Amino acid sequence: MAQRLVYIEGIGEVTLAKRRGTHSLRLSINAAGRVRIGLPYWAPYAAGISFAKSRADWINEQQVLNQHAKLRDGMKIGKAHTLYFSHDPYATSIKSRIDKIGIYITGPYGDQDERVQSKARMISEKALYNEAKVILPQRVKSLSSLHNYSYKELRIRKLTSRWGSCSSHKVITLSYFLMQLPWELIDYVILHELVHTKYLNHSPSFWRSLEKLVSGAKAKQKEIRAHKPRIQPF
Repeated sequence: MAQRLVYIEGIGEVTLAKRRGTHSLRLSINAAGRVRIGLPYWAPYAAGISFAKSRADWINEQQVLNQHAKLRDGMKIGKAHTLYFSHDPYATSIKSRIDKIGIYITGPYGDQDERVQSKARMISEKALYNEAKVILPQRVKSLSSLHNYSYKELRIRKLTSRWGSCSSHKVITLSYFLMQLPWELIDYVILHELVHTKYLNHSPSFWRSLEKLVSGAKAKQKEIRAHKPRIQPF
């Protein structure tokens, strides 16, 4: 894959990435607001720049939406944890810890201070990762066995522009941010990737196979777009 980083006025830095097998221009924005344009390998980089400029208003809207949500005391993180802030005016630093049900942030600053928020995001992601490592392998194994699909390996990663992926070698990668989603959407993502072990595309055959496993699969696909792979307030 060849790629180039360019600066576009009114948008900022944009990654232009050429990939063999890609047949159209694709625009994506990750949770940090970084813009990526995927191009066919034969397309000039100028085509990606023009495409980004044509979608500038939409990109700007998404970058605003992708700004970090403020974390608050009592917020649920994943399936098992609750976030707690504690103000200690005598503390000299921000401290954090995780147990089976709680995430605890203590420090000399208010809970809306960006230093505290940054620490809370970091430790909350760690809690999500810990949950995902335990829960997702069990769920993938169960669903693959139930529906007679096979995969070579499961990886848990910090994916911020998608919920999951499947390689041509049947290696499934899932975002640990899945732990923020309702169970039915977690299962949808897992089944989506399992079907990709047979169809590495979104062809009619892919959707027919997925629809047999998930009634209203395309509606679920639209529903999941309302969520972002990041820490979200619920």
